[in-house]
Amino acid sequence: MMSADRETNHGMTSHDMTNTDIAFLLADAADEVEIGIAPYDAVLRGGRRRRARRWALATATALALVGSAGTLAMAGLPGGDGSRGSHMATQPSSAEDRHVYVPQRSTIATGNDHGKEWWITIDVWGAPRDAAEAQAQWAAMATYGDRPVGKPSELIGRKAFFVARTYGAGAEPQITMLDVFTHGDSNMSGSDIETASLPLDPGSEGPNRLVIGQVGKTARTVTCTWKDGTMTDVRRVPAGYDINTDDQVIRPVDGSPVNWFVCVAPDDTVAKEAYVSE
Repeated sequence: MMSADRETNHGMTSHDMTNTDIAFLLADAADEVEIGIAPYDAVLRGGRRRRARRWALATATALALVGSAGTLAMAGLPGGDGSRGSHMATQPSSAEDRHVYVPQRSTIATGNDHGKEWWITIDVWGAPRDAAEAQAQWAAMATYGDRPVGKPSELIGRKAFFVARTYGAGAEPQITMLDVFTHGDSNMSGSDIETASLPLDPGSEGPNRLVIGQVGKTARTVTCTWKDGTMTDVRRVPAGYDINTDDQVIRPVDGSPVNWFVCVAPDDTVAKEAYVSE
């Protein structure tokens, strides 16, 4: 069981969506994947509605490990709004330098749960500039067994990302989330937040102790609340800060226009809510 929340600071009205509503959103976003009725409830909050992220099911195709350009910084790439214009002069010239064919991989969090190591990673792909680059990137993404858009042309001018979680030594990473960054992502600020709660173990239906989320670059603290009444604060660290991945913090991710965080509920409770508290 998985739940996904999206919240912005542009109005505080809220409405619930049914499983059928979510299924239609997912089907519209994924031409090549038959998902059906989504087995979770989702809430979209605020006046600025962005399309539903493609949260992969627990039975999603295992993510085959692909090469990464390591910690190479990505500079000056489009923020996912399809606008390339005058920024082009500041961008690396080659597709390889822009990580179009090999993504930048970052570890968002690691931990140990009852003797089993787990970790969350994100791969960020640079934005193709033309049809040829998009077609080559489309082919390279076949390694994942899925793609964030329906056709290669939809990759042009847009960064894509794949979030995966692994539970247990030797286990296959499982795709948890895949999408392209949008103009709305680049504009996240203030209390804007997008989260999902899900089991630590991709092969389990619960409990939903793991929270993965993204926030704007200005967010300093996120508070994760648990149903037993306790809470966990995660705070932002600057880019390049030497910190262990098992520390629960808000992290910048190479190539991403937003920051990411992970928090985990204690054993005897589950996730309730996460919000930007500072």
